[in-house]
Amino acid sequence: MKATAMTEEHLMTPEEEDRLIEREFNDVLQGYLNSNHRKKVDIIERAYRFAKKAHSGIRRRSGEPYILHPIAVAKIASQEIGLGSTSICAALLHDVVEDTEYTVEDIERLFGKKIARIVAGLTKISGGIFGDQASAQAENFRKLLLTMSEDIRVVLIKMADRLHNMRTLGSMAPAKQYKIAGETLYIYAPLAHRLGLFEIKTELEDLSFKYEHPHAYERIAQQIRESEARRSAVYNDFSTPILKSLDRMGLNYDAKARLKSVYSIWRKMETKHVPFEEVYDLYAMRIIFDCDDPSQEKAICWNIYSAITDLYRLHPDRTRDWISNPKANGYQALHLTVMGPDGNWVEVQIRSRRMDEIAEKGFAAHWKYKIGEGDEESELNVWLRTIKDILDDPNPNAIDFLDTLKLNLFASEIVVFTPKGELITLPTESTVLDVAFELHSQIGTHCIAGKVNHKLVPLSHRLNSGDQVEVLTSQSQTPKEEWMGFLATAKARTRLRAALRREQQPMVDKGHEILNKFLADAEVEATNEIITKMMAFYKVTSRDALYYKLGTGELSLDGYILKESPKTEPSLLQKIFRIGRTAPRPAEPPLIVPERINLKETYHLRFDDSGRNFVFADCCRPIPGDDVMGFVNDLGQVEVHSLTCPRAQVLKAGHGTRIVSTSWDEVREKFLAEIHIEGVDRHGILQELTQMISNHLNIDIRSLHIDTDKEVFTCRLTVLVSDTEVVNQLCEKVRKIKGVQNAARVADGSETPTA
Repeated sequence: MKATAMTEEHLMTPEEEDRLIEREFNDVLQGYLNSNHRKKVDIIERAYRFAKKAHSGIRRRSGEPYILHPIAVAKIASQEIGLGSTSICAALLHDVVEDTEYTVEDIERLFGKKIARIVAGLTKISGGIFGDQASAQAENFRKLLLTMSEDIRVVLIKMADRLHNMRTLGSMAPAKQYKIAGETLYIYAPLAHRLGLFEIKTELEDLSFKYEHPHAYERIAQQIRESEARRSAVYNDFSTPILKSLDRMGLNYDAKARLKSVYSIWRKMETKHVPFEEVYDLYAMRIIFDCDDPSQEKAICWNIYSAITDLYRLHPDRTRDWISNPKANGYQALHLTVMGPDGNWVEVQIRSRRMDEIAEKGFAAHWKYKIGEGDEESELNVWLRTIKDILDDPNPNAIDFLDTLKLNLFASEIVVFTPKGELITLPTESTVLDVAFELHSQIGTHCIAGKVNHKLVPLSHRLNSGDQVEVLTSQSQTPKEEWMGFLATAKARTRLRAALRREQQPMVDKGHEILNKFLADAEVEATNEIITKMMAFYKVTSRDALYYKLGTGELSLDGYILKESPKTEPSLLQKIFRIGRTAPRPAEPPLIVPERINLKETYHLRFDDSGRNFVFADCCRPIPGDDVMGFVNDLGQVEVHSLTCPRAQVLKAGHGTRIVSTSWDEVREKFLAEIHIEGVDRHGILQELTQMISNHLNIDIRSLHIDTDKEVFTCRLTVLVSDTEVVNQLCEKVRKIKGVQNAARVADGSETPTA
């Protein structure tokens, strides 16, 4: 986070501030001395004194001395990730090159090559992963990943830097909060997950959620606090018999209830359309046992498993053995789900102390437990090798690049086997075609089908954990565009895209020639503006796609469309020139575009007799009361997106300088909202439902679709409402109708406002 000079008065005297700074640094030093790392105190103290002097007189936006930020990053890197003296020094120095007159050469001269290399890596990706330009975002992210493959400590310190910035985000302007929270949720949290930093990933998600949806965050946090006594009683009933069994086994262990994070509870409420009271798996039980002999860990885990299943009924489909097959990020544990005494399913996680440290601190801890030189290659290095494919074949579309990469950042995993018994780890939803491309690009491009567990299946067949997969190929097979829809891995998509480009290149070249000749005949220069407008006119996403369609004859540029007759439509070129230059078609109500939008202030969304001062994006249609943000589009309009809209995630991550915080002011419109209702069918329930909505609540019903399957019904109801409060009241009333099990708004971006 950039430094800013502050002129306002602060409550602390310079002497008090200095004592605070020294106290915070001593906290870092004490934590380091208590760790298992070799004690290199001298170099850490020198790095601290150097950084303190370099940042002297500079303050953060919160008003505190800037040096407190590098100290806090060093503390996170040391005590929460488990890194040693080199990383602590690099964390203390990480902003010196960017924010002061000192250079990387100065750092190398004073502190050596290792520390200087890490500081240089951090400086390359300073200011967050993303810049103002889409291409710059992708380029910065490539730099991050390439540097990461040289020294993983760069990205681990970057993660510590981002975590501290999120913890102190309250001092930023709302629009800046949206940008930083957006890119954190979009890239940093998935990356933390992939690196095995589960504690940090959870905190990043919760903090992002807190700033994006403050009211929902506080409401769920309050509900957690209010339900604590009840949850404790339920947990004690469940855990007491288990603890007695573990005591009889003579184990030295810790057992605790692990509460779901606020963000994960909210995600479950949103995806399952259930209220807080119906999120039954609010906690999991975690058992962590001590074991000095790693070879005995697996046996102890299964003994504990056996003791628990002697007490409670096991859920047959929810046992996860991450001991025999660790996750790709190093995670190891045995998970089982059993029926508790209150009739609800409870997950139990069983880990050794070693497994727990790896789970909480990720690969930094994984290295600590490596034994001997001949140990297996780190899973992280395997992952970094697959990332190289994407880096070596960069896609010109930056957002597509980030999305492609994100496929593998946050994926749940399955494990499949080759006919020879080799193990391949893949994201959930992977197909035979993913396996083919994982093995080799040529195998992927010539894949015609597969054999899964000796049964012939198409190349689009989705795989399950434990499947044995054989890939069938043919030299006559060529890659197809529609294969993109079959792929779940970033590596396969990148390799397929490269193969398609090779296949299509002759037609692309031909189309390029056709277009150049067409424009030359019309005496029009082939500028970027003209090509971009032609892409928009023909609704294609890239130049190559435009050239390819022209080359294959799918699009035609016949000579007659160069001319315009009074009796015919305007020529193609005139249509193209008009794209982006004409004002948008007048809408009802009229749109008021302010002359200047102050991105540092909250923009008030309103609709009154004179018109509306915002527009809705096509991707989502929020209604008053929803958490929303504004995006200043190319026409200078404030485009309103729901904060949960997938497109909004991309905009926050990629175009932070055009994000504006918004609040609903006076909006006198009606909006379409869709409600999902389900329950037990009975005679007259539909009539009761419609009468209650139309007559008692005085809400207009615009559409109603109901399906029944034996005794169960589901209903999709579209109503005209003024805001979310009306929707919430409606759902509450509907849930009280006899037979209705649940009623919730469908928050998928399908709501369409109407005048």
